[in-house]
Amino acid sequence: MATEEIRLKKAHVKLLGHPETSLYSGVILMGKSGIEDRDITAYTNGIDKKYGRKFVASLDDAELRALVMHENLHVALKHVQRFDKEFRAEPHLINVSADYVVNDIIKSFEDKTICSLPSDALYDPKFHNWSVREVYNHLKKQSKDEDKDDQGDGSESTQGRPNGKVKDMKTLDEHDFNDAQKMSPEEIASQAKKIDNALRQGSLLAGRMGAKIPRTIEELLEPKVNWREVLKEFVTNAVRGSDEFTWRKFNKRHIANDIYLPSMENDTIGELVVAIDTSGSIGGPELTEFASELASICSVCNPNKVRVLWWDTQVHSCQTFDGEYNNIASLLKPEGGGGTHVSCVSKYINDNKIKSEAVIVFTDGYVENEIDWNISSPTLWLVTQRRDFPKTYGKVILKEE
Repeated sequence: MATEEIRLKKAHVKLLGHPETSLYSGVILMGKSGIEDRDITAYTNGIDKKYGRKFVASLDDAELRALVMHENLHVALKHVQRFDKEFRAEPHLINVSADYVVNDIIKSFEDKTICSLPSDALYDPKFHNWSVREVYNHLKKQSKDEDKDDQGDGSESTQGRPNGKVKDMKTLDEHDFNDAQKMSPEEIASQAKKIDNALRQGSLLAGRMGAKIPRTIEELLEPKVNWREVLKEFVTNAVRGSDEFTWRKFNKRHIANDIYLPSMENDTIGELVVAIDTSGSIGGPELTEFASELASICSVCNPNKVRVLWWDTQVHSCQTFDGEYNNIASLLKPEGGGGTHVSCVSKYINDNKIKSEAVIVFTDGYVENEIDWNISSPTLWLVTQRRDFPKTYGKVILKEE
Protein backbone atom coordinates (compact mmCIF):
# COMPACT_ATOMS: atom_id res chain seq x y z
CA MET A 1 0.00 0.00 0.00
CA ALA A 2 1.41 3.39 -1.02
CA THR A 3 2.43 5.76 1.74
CA GLU A 4 0.96 9.27 1.96
CA GLU A 5 4.30 10.67 0.72
CA ILE A 6 4.16 8.52 -2.42
CA ARG A 7 0.50 9.37 -3.03
CA LEU A 8 1.32 13.08 -2.74
CA LYS A 9 4.12 12.75 -5.31
CA LYS A 10 1.79 10.91 -7.68
CA ALA A 11 -0.80 13.65 -7.26
CA HIS A 12 1.82 16.25 -8.21
CA VAL A 13 2.89 14.29 -11.30
CA LYS A 14 -0.72 13.87 -12.44
CA LEU A 15 -1.48 17.57 -12.02
CA LEU A 16 1.73 18.67 -13.75
CA GLY A 17 0.88 16.59 -16.82
CA HIS A 18 -2.82 17.38 -17.19
CA PRO A 19 -3.83 20.15 -19.64
CA GLU A 20 -6.22 21.90 -17.23
CA THR A 21 -3.84 21.94 -14.25
CA SER A 22 -0.52 22.35 -16.07
CA LEU A 23 -1.12 26.10 -15.85
CA TYR A 24 -0.17 25.85 -12.18
CA SER A 25 2.94 23.71 -12.73
CA GLY A 26 5.36 26.50 -11.82
CA VAL A 27 3.42 27.22 -8.62
CA ILE A 28 3.17 23.53 -7.70
CA LEU A 29 6.95 23.26 -7.94
CA MET A 30 7.49 26.38 -5.78
CA GLY A 31 8.40 26.16 -2.12
CA LYS A 32 8.33 23.07 0.08
CA SER A 33 5.56 20.50 -0.11
CA GLY A 34 5.18 17.53 2.20
CA ILE A 35 3.28 15.41 4.70
CA GLU A 36 3.10 16.35 8.37
CA ASP A 37 2.12 14.17 11.33
CA ARG A 38 0.35 16.94 13.23
CA ASP A 39 -3.42 16.96 13.30
CA ILE A 40 -4.15 19.26 10.36
CA THR A 41 -5.95 18.98 7.04
CA ALA A 42 -3.58 21.18 5.04
CA TYR A 43 -2.10 24.65 5.15
CA THR A 44 -0.02 27.15 3.21
CA ASN A 45 2.02 30.15 4.26
CA GLY A 46 1.78 31.60 0.76
CA ILE A 47 4.68 29.58 -0.70
CA ASP A 48 5.04 26.25 1.13
CA LYS A 49 2.26 23.64 1.20
CA LYS A 50 1.82 21.06 3.97
CA TYR A 51 -0.69 18.21 4.28
CA GLY A 52 -1.85 16.29 7.35
CA ARG A 53 -1.11 12.55 7.21
CA LYS A 54 -4.44 11.43 8.69
CA PHE A 55 -6.45 13.70 6.45
CA VAL A 56 -4.60 12.62 3.30
CA ALA A 57 -5.19 8.97 4.25
CA SER A 58 -8.95 9.66 4.40
CA LEU A 59 -9.07 10.94 0.79
CA ASP A 60 -9.22 9.04 -2.46
CA ASP A 61 -6.78 9.98 -5.24
CA ALA A 62 -9.06 12.50 -6.99
CA GLU A 63 -9.85 14.19 -3.64
CA LEU A 64 -6.14 14.37 -2.81
CA ARG A 65 -5.44 16.05 -6.16
CA ALA A 66 -8.23 18.51 -5.38
CA LEU A 67 -6.61 19.26 -2.01
CA VAL A 68 -3.23 19.83 -3.67
CA MET A 69 -4.85 22.13 -6.24
CA HIS A 70 -6.70 23.91 -3.45
CA GLU A 71 -3.44 24.80 -1.68
CA ASN A 72 -1.66 25.79 -4.87
CA LEU A 73 -4.52 28.03 -5.97
CA HIS A 74 -4.22 29.91 -2.68
CA VAL A 75 -0.56 30.42 -3.59
CA ALA A 76 -1.23 31.32 -7.24
CA LEU A 77 -3.82 33.93 -6.24
CA LYS A 78 -1.49 35.33 -3.54
CA HIS A 79 -4.18 35.14 -0.87
CA VAL A 80 -1.74 35.18 2.04
CA GLN A 81 0.20 38.15 0.66
CA ARG A 82 -2.88 40.16 -0.37
CA PHE A 83 -5.24 39.71 2.56
CA ASP A 84 -3.09 40.05 5.66
CA LYS A 85 -5.14 43.07 6.81
CA GLU A 86 -8.43 41.18 6.56
CA PHE A 87 -6.93 38.19 8.36
CA ARG A 88 -5.97 40.37 11.30
CA ALA A 89 -9.52 41.73 11.51
CA GLU A 90 -11.68 38.73 10.58
CA PRO A 91 -9.61 35.57 10.03
CA HIS A 92 -12.57 33.19 9.72
CA LEU A 93 -14.36 35.35 7.17
CA ILE A 94 -11.36 35.88 4.89
CA ASN A 95 -10.41 32.18 5.05
CA VAL A 96 -13.94 31.16 4.09
CA SER A 97 -14.03 33.72 1.24
CA ALA A 98 -10.72 32.52 -0.18
CA ASP A 99 -11.89 28.89 -0.04
CA TYR A 100 -15.04 29.67 -2.03
CA VAL A 101 -12.94 31.24 -4.79
CA VAL A 102 -10.40 28.41 -5.18
CA ASN A 103 -13.06 25.71 -4.94
CA ASP A 104 -15.03 27.44 -7.70
CA ILE A 105 -11.99 27.17 -9.99
CA ILE A 106 -11.59 23.47 -9.17
CA LYS A 107 -15.28 22.84 -9.79
CA SER A 108 -14.93 24.54 -13.17
CA PHE A 109 -12.44 21.98 -14.53
CA GLU A 110 -14.02 20.32 -17.57
CA ASP A 111 -12.38 16.98 -16.78
CA LYS A 112 -14.25 16.00 -13.62
CA THR A 113 -11.94 13.02 -13.02
CA ILE A 114 -8.82 15.09 -12.39
CA CYS A 115 -10.05 16.62 -9.12
CA SER A 116 -12.98 15.83 -6.84
CA LEU A 117 -13.57 18.14 -3.90
CA PRO A 118 -14.44 16.46 -0.58
CA SER A 119 -18.19 16.57 0.06
CA ASP A 120 -17.88 19.11 2.88
CA ALA A 121 -15.74 21.60 0.90
CA LEU A 122 -17.21 25.10 0.64
CA TYR A 123 -18.85 25.70 -2.72
CA ASP A 124 -21.69 27.88 -3.93
CA PRO A 125 -22.39 28.30 -7.68
CA LYS A 126 -23.52 31.89 -7.14
CA PHE A 127 -19.89 32.79 -6.40
CA HIS A 128 -18.72 31.63 -9.83
CA ASN A 129 -15.95 33.94 -11.09
CA TRP A 130 -16.26 36.17 -8.02
CA SER A 131 -13.13 37.66 -6.46
CA VAL A 132 -12.21 37.04 -2.83
CA ARG A 133 -13.11 40.65 -2.03
CA GLU A 134 -16.56 40.29 -3.56
CA VAL A 135 -17.25 37.06 -1.67
CA TYR A 136 -15.86 38.63 1.52
CA ASN A 137 -18.15 41.67 1.28
CA HIS A 138 -21.16 39.47 0.52
CA LEU A 139 -20.51 37.11 3.44
CA LYS A 140 -19.76 40.01 5.78
CA LYS A 141 -23.22 41.43 5.12
CA GLN A 142 -24.78 37.96 5.39
CA SER A 143 -23.03 37.40 8.72
CA LYS A 144 -24.35 40.69 10.11
CA ASP A 145 -27.89 39.76 9.02
CA GLU A 146 -27.52 36.36 10.68
CA ASP A 147 -26.34 37.98 13.92
CA LYS A 148 -29.44 40.18 13.94
CA ASP A 149 -31.63 37.12 13.38
CA ASP A 150 -29.90 35.29 16.23
CA GLN A 151 -30.86 38.13 18.55
CA GLY A 152 -34.49 37.57 17.55
CA ASP A 153 -36.25 34.24 17.78
CA GLY A 154 -33.29 32.33 16.33
CA SER A 155 -35.47 30.70 13.69
CA GLU A 156 -33.70 32.12 10.65
CA SER A 157 -33.78 29.65 7.78
CA THR A 158 -30.57 28.68 5.95
CA GLN A 159 -32.50 27.80 2.80
CA GLY A 160 -30.58 28.91 -0.27
CA ARG A 161 -27.33 28.84 1.69
CA PRO A 162 -25.73 25.49 0.84
CA ASN A 163 -23.08 25.81 3.56
CA GLY A 164 -25.27 27.17 6.34
CA LYS A 165 -24.49 30.22 8.44
CA VAL A 166 -21.22 32.04 7.92
CA LYS A 167 -19.96 31.47 11.47
CA ASP A 168 -20.47 27.70 11.05
CA MET A 169 -18.69 27.37 7.71
CA LYS A 170 -15.57 25.22 7.82
CA THR A 171 -12.63 25.70 5.50
CA LEU A 172 -10.82 22.83 3.85
CA ASP A 173 -7.46 24.03 5.14
CA GLU A 174 -5.63 26.67 7.15
CA HIS A 175 -3.83 29.75 5.91
CA ASP A 176 -0.73 30.82 7.81
CA PHE A 177 -0.42 34.60 7.66
CA ASN A 178 2.33 34.80 10.28
CA ASP A 179 5.17 34.70 7.76
CA ALA A 180 3.57 37.48 5.71
CA GLN A 181 3.16 39.60 8.85
CA LYS A 182 6.91 39.32 9.50
CA MET A 183 7.89 40.38 5.98
CA SER A 184 8.55 43.91 4.76
CA PRO A 185 6.47 45.32 1.89
CA GLU A 186 9.52 44.85 -0.36
CA GLU A 187 9.81 41.16 0.58
CA ILE A 188 6.10 40.58 0.00
CA ALA A 189 6.34 42.29 -3.41
CA SER A 190 9.34 40.12 -4.32
CA GLN A 191 7.49 36.97 -3.30
CA ALA A 192 4.43 38.01 -5.30
CA LYS A 193 6.61 38.63 -8.37
CA LYS A 194 8.04 35.11 -8.12
CA ILE A 195 4.52 33.68 -8.02
CA ASP A 196 3.51 35.72 -11.09
CA ASN A 197 6.60 34.50 -12.96
CA ALA A 198 5.78 30.90 -12.03
CA LEU A 199 2.23 31.38 -13.34
CA ARG A 200 3.48 32.84 -16.59
CA GLN A 201 5.80 29.88 -17.10
CA GLY A 202 2.90 27.53 -16.45
CA SER A 203 0.69 29.46 -18.87
CA LEU A 204 3.16 28.76 -21.70
CA LEU A 205 2.90 25.02 -21.04
CA ALA A 206 -0.88 25.21 -20.66
CA GLY A 207 -1.14 27.13 -23.93
CA ARG A 208 0.79 24.43 -25.80
CA MET A 209 -1.56 21.83 -24.32
CA GLY A 210 -4.65 23.80 -25.39
CA ALA A 211 -5.82 24.50 -21.84
CA LYS A 212 -8.47 27.06 -21.01
CA ILE A 213 -7.26 29.66 -18.50
CA PRO A 214 -9.79 30.75 -15.81
CA ARG A 215 -10.75 34.45 -15.78
CA THR A 216 -9.35 34.88 -12.26
CA ILE A 217 -5.93 33.69 -13.43
CA GLU A 218 -6.11 35.58 -16.73
CA GLU A 219 -6.33 38.82 -14.77
CA LEU A 220 -3.10 37.96 -12.96
CA LEU A 221 -1.34 37.26 -16.26
CA GLU A 222 -2.50 40.43 -18.01
CA PRO A 223 0.15 43.11 -18.50
CA LYS A 224 -0.20 45.57 -15.64
CA VAL A 225 -0.83 49.26 -16.22
CA ASN A 226 1.73 51.62 -14.72
CA TRP A 227 -1.03 53.55 -13.00
CA ARG A 228 1.35 56.08 -11.46
CA GLU A 229 2.48 57.25 -14.88
CA VAL A 230 -1.12 57.30 -16.14
CA LEU A 231 -2.11 59.36 -13.12
CA LYS A 232 0.53 62.00 -13.75
CA GLU A 233 -0.21 62.12 -17.46
CA PHE A 234 -3.92 62.57 -16.78
CA VAL A 235 -3.40 65.48 -14.41
CA THR A 236 -0.97 67.19 -16.75
CA ASN A 237 -3.21 66.81 -19.81
CA ALA A 238 -6.46 67.62 -18.02
CA VAL A 239 -5.39 70.82 -16.37
CA ARG A 240 -2.87 72.34 -18.75
CA GLY A 241 -5.56 73.40 -21.19
CA SER A 242 -4.11 74.93 -24.35
CA ASP A 243 -0.74 73.61 -25.45
CA GLU A 244 0.06 76.67 -27.55
CA PHE A 245 3.11 78.81 -26.81
CA THR A 246 3.20 82.57 -26.27
CA TRP A 247 5.99 85.21 -26.32
CA ARG A 248 3.96 87.50 -24.05
CA LYS A 249 5.71 85.88 -21.10
CA PHE A 250 8.94 83.93 -20.97
CA ASN A 251 9.53 80.45 -19.64
CA LYS A 252 10.80 81.11 -16.08
CA ARG A 253 12.82 77.90 -15.93
CA HIS A 254 15.38 79.24 -18.43
CA ILE A 255 15.56 82.98 -17.62
CA ALA A 256 18.25 82.43 -14.94
CA ASN A 257 20.53 81.11 -17.69
CA ASP A 258 19.82 84.12 -19.93
CA ILE A 259 17.80 81.92 -22.24
CA TYR A 260 14.49 83.43 -23.30
CA LEU A 261 11.96 80.92 -24.58
CA PRO A 262 8.19 81.17 -24.95
CA SER A 263 6.01 79.72 -22.22
CA MET A 264 2.78 77.77 -22.47
CA GLU A 265 -0.29 79.90 -23.11
CA ASN A 266 -1.82 78.31 -20.04
CA ASP A 267 1.03 77.06 -17.85
CA THR A 268 -0.75 77.22 -14.51
CA ILE A 269 -2.89 74.53 -12.95
CA GLY A 270 -6.03 75.72 -11.27
CA GLU A 271 -8.02 73.74 -8.74
CA LEU A 272 -7.73 70.00 -8.37
CA VAL A 273 -10.26 67.89 -6.44
CA VAL A 274 -9.02 64.63 -4.93
CA ALA A 275 -11.75 62.42 -3.43
CA ILE A 276 -10.40 59.69 -1.13
CA ASP A 277 -12.44 56.64 -0.13
CA THR A 278 -12.45 56.11 3.66
CA SER A 279 -15.09 53.37 3.80
CA GLY A 280 -14.70 50.41 6.14
CA SER A 281 -12.99 48.27 3.48
CA ILE A 282 -10.08 50.73 3.17
CA GLY A 283 -7.16 49.98 5.47
CA GLY A 284 -4.22 51.99 6.73
CA PRO A 285 -1.79 50.84 4.00
CA GLU A 286 -4.16 51.96 1.23
CA LEU A 287 -4.73 55.36 2.86
CA THR A 288 -0.97 55.77 3.18
CA GLU A 289 -0.58 54.91 -0.49
CA PHE A 290 -3.31 57.38 -1.49
CA ALA A 291 -1.58 60.10 0.53
CA SER A 292 1.75 59.29 -1.11
CA GLU A 293 0.27 59.56 -4.60
CA LEU A 294 -1.46 62.83 -3.76
CA ALA A 295 1.87 64.27 -2.60
CA SER A 296 3.48 63.06 -5.83
CA ILE A 297 0.80 64.71 -7.96
CA CYS A 298 1.20 68.02 -6.13
CA SER A 299 4.98 67.86 -6.46
CA VAL A 300 4.86 67.27 -10.21
CA CYS A 301 1.94 69.51 -11.18
CA ASN A 302 1.94 72.18 -8.45
CA PRO A 303 -1.77 73.14 -8.74
CA ASN A 304 -2.97 76.49 -7.40
CA LYS A 305 -5.37 74.72 -5.04
CA VAL A 306 -6.16 71.17 -3.98
CA ARG A 307 -9.37 70.12 -2.27
CA VAL A 308 -9.23 66.75 -0.56
CA LEU A 309 -12.66 65.20 0.04
CA TRP A 310 -12.94 62.36 2.58
CA TRP A 311 -15.97 60.20 1.79
CA ASP A 312 -17.75 56.91 2.41
CA THR A 313 -21.55 57.22 2.10
CA GLN A 314 -21.16 60.99 2.43
CA VAL A 315 -18.42 63.58 2.24
CA HIS A 316 -17.34 63.94 5.86
CA SER A 317 -14.85 66.75 5.44
CA CYS A 318 -12.96 68.86 2.94
CA GLN A 319 -9.34 69.91 3.41
CA THR A 320 -8.06 72.74 1.25
CA PHE A 321 -4.41 73.37 0.39
CA ASP A 322 -3.24 76.49 -1.45
CA GLY A 323 0.07 76.07 -3.21
CA GLU A 324 2.19 74.73 -0.33
CA TYR A 325 2.45 70.97 -0.65
CA ASN A 326 5.81 69.97 0.84
CA ASN A 327 4.23 68.27 3.87
CA ILE A 328 0.77 67.59 2.50
CA ALA A 329 0.85 63.84 3.28
CA SER A 330 1.43 64.51 6.99
CA LEU A 331 -1.34 67.13 7.13
CA LEU A 332 -4.11 64.89 5.83
CA LYS A 333 -6.88 64.05 8.30
CA PRO A 334 -9.05 61.13 7.07
CA GLU A 335 -12.64 60.85 8.28
CA GLY A 336 -15.18 58.09 7.66
CA GLY A 337 -15.19 54.33 8.02
CA GLY A 338 -18.74 53.38 7.07
CA GLY A 339 -20.33 52.03 3.88
CA THR A 340 -19.57 53.15 0.34
CA HIS A 341 -21.59 55.41 -1.97
CA VAL A 342 -19.34 57.37 -4.29
CA SER A 343 -22.18 59.36 -5.89
CA CYS A 344 -22.05 61.53 -2.76
CA VAL A 345 -18.85 63.08 -4.15
CA SER A 346 -20.58 64.33 -7.30
CA LYS A 347 -23.45 65.71 -5.20
CA TYR A 348 -21.04 67.49 -2.86
CA ILE A 349 -19.16 69.10 -5.75
CA ASN A 350 -22.41 70.32 -7.33
CA ASP A 351 -24.01 71.45 -4.06
CA ASN A 352 -20.93 73.49 -3.17
CA LYS A 353 -20.49 74.83 -6.72
CA ILE A 354 -16.87 73.66 -6.87
CA LYS A 355 -15.29 74.39 -10.24
CA SER A 356 -12.22 72.21 -10.65
CA GLU A 357 -10.06 71.49 -13.65
CA ALA A 358 -9.95 67.78 -12.83
CA VAL A 359 -11.23 65.27 -10.29
CA ILE A 360 -9.29 62.23 -9.10
CA VAL A 361 -11.07 59.53 -7.10
CA PHE A 362 -9.05 57.06 -5.02
CA THR A 363 -11.09 53.97 -4.10
CA ASP A 364 -10.89 50.20 -3.69
CA GLY A 365 -13.74 50.08 -6.22
CA TYR A 366 -16.45 48.51 -4.05
CA VAL A 367 -19.04 51.17 -4.74
CA GLU A 368 -22.63 51.12 -5.98
CA ASN A 369 -23.10 49.51 -9.41
CA GLU A 370 -24.92 52.55 -10.83
CA ILE A 371 -22.86 55.66 -10.16
CA ASP A 372 -24.57 59.06 -10.47
CA TRP A 373 -21.65 61.18 -11.65
CA ASN A 374 -23.07 64.47 -12.88
CA ILE A 375 -20.04 66.73 -13.18
CA SER A 376 -18.26 68.08 -16.25
CA SER A 377 -14.67 68.10 -14.99
CA PRO A 378 -12.37 65.40 -16.40
CA THR A 379 -12.41 62.51 -13.93
CA LEU A 380 -9.88 59.79 -13.23
CA TRP A 381 -10.77 56.76 -11.12
CA LEU A 382 -7.87 54.99 -9.43
CA VAL A 383 -9.22 51.57 -8.39
CA THR A 384 -7.04 49.40 -6.15
CA GLN A 385 -9.14 46.23 -5.80
CA ARG A 386 -12.30 45.64 -7.81
CA ARG A 387 -11.50 44.46 -11.32
CA ASP A 388 -15.05 44.84 -12.73
CA PHE A 389 -15.53 48.47 -11.75
CA PRO A 390 -18.88 49.87 -13.03
CA LYS A 391 -18.85 51.88 -16.23
CA THR A 392 -19.09 55.58 -15.49
CA TYR A 393 -17.95 59.01 -16.69
CA GLY A 394 -14.20 59.45 -16.87
CA LYS A 395 -11.19 57.20 -17.17
CA VAL A 396 -10.71 54.14 -14.95
CA ILE A 397 -7.31 52.64 -14.22
CA LEU A 398 -6.70 49.56 -12.11
CA LYS A 399 -3.80 49.66 -9.72
CA GLU A 400 -0.96 47.26 -10.42
CA GLU A 401 -0.92 44.67 -7.67
